[in-house]
Amino acid sequence: MAKFLFAYHGGGMPESKKEQARVMAAWGAWFGSLGEAVVDGGAPTGASATVASGGKSSSGGGANPVSGYSLVTAKNLKDAIAKAKGCPVLGSGGSVEVCETIEIGV
Repeated sequence: MAKFLFAYHGGGMPESKKEQARVMAAWGAWFGSLGEAVVDGGAPTGASATVASGGKSSSGGGANPVSGYSLVTAKNLKDAIAKAKGCPVLGSGGSVEVCETIEIGV
């Protein structure tokens, strides 16, 4: 099985404790539905910056900053996309970038 990085973009932070609990339950249910495919559930991200090839950095992570990530296994890109379609970030206006990771023999 290949590994895929799910990079989350956008979405919203729940404003109330009740909404927070509902969102966390949705993430828990989604991860539960993925089962052993979840390699690393990941985490939300905080402050960010982008470092350019010349070494200059800019705040904010660019035009569409990453808001979180997970690492999952899937048979192929099509399977990974199908798994990403259940992600709760989509319900709050966010998106999921699905990237196959490449094993490098060291």
